[in-house]
Amino acid sequence: MAEARKQELKLESTLDSVDVAEEMVRRFAEENGFSEDEIHQIGMAVRESVVNAVVHGNCYSSQKKVTLAVESGRDRLTIKVQDQGVGFDPDDVPDPLASENIMRKSGRGLFLIRAFMDELHVNRLSEGMEVIMVKNSSPTTSKEEGK
Repeated sequence: MAEARKQELKLESTLDSVDVAEEMVRRFAEENGFSEDEIHQIGMAVRESVVNAVVHGNCYSSQKKVTLAVESGRDRLTIKVQDQGVGFDPDDVPDPLASENIMRKSGRGLFLIRAFMDELHVNRLSEGMEVIMVKNSSPTTSKEEGK
């Protein structure tokens, strides 16, 4: 894993910001020694999270921003996505695998993020929501001695 570092961006509440966010985080993950599969998973999780922030959180409002922060630490990548919306309760998000929800267009984002990342934390802020995602490097990508 490379030396710890952090980068933060303020993004417009547009779908173009999704590509910007994914590209930044993918580059960050690549520089920190994650495998191609891990980079793909991280990229998909970031896409889902930023889409949720733009669409559901900020409702495409030009007055509201999405904040993306990525930090590399010892054998892990931590990604924070914050919106300025009214917020939601993650327990109220329907299970996309339940038969009554199969055709629904919402609920899949958090499901995919949970599947792709090692940790997911959702926090209500004074203004908006914060999603924190963590991806640990696998033993094959880790440069630790003895692995």
